[in-house]
Amino acid sequence: MSKKATIDDLKAIVKEFCEERDWSQYHNPKDLAIGISTEANELLDIFRFKSLEQMEQIMNTPEKRKRVEEELADTFFFILRFAQMNNINLEKALRAKLMINDEKYPKELVYGKNDKYNE
Repeated sequence: MSKKATIDDLKAIVKEFCEERDWSQYHNPKDLAIGISTEANELLDIFRFKSLEQMEQIMNTPEKRKRVEEELADTFFFILRFAQMNNINLEKALRAKLMINDEKYPKELVYGKNDKYNE
């Protein structure tokens, strides 16, 4: 059984990939943030104007699902690269944000609801 990669392992893989191509010169915070947004919007575009049934079909059709996975991976790539280039501990950042959201969205008040916390 192979060991699962950690976030740090994935950041190292992305770093090596980019360094082999001399891309660090292009990976400032602004351009990496643009990359995250661009790739996330390419993922969003797959589902634009689709019904629930059409979205289910996309996720259940291997070639269409592959495109979803590729766009999600592209977004993840830019997130990992942003974190790697800017020395951000993603686990720590996520845990801190979840603590904030736990206060903002108390489970007793929001359980099963999709309203904004102040509505």
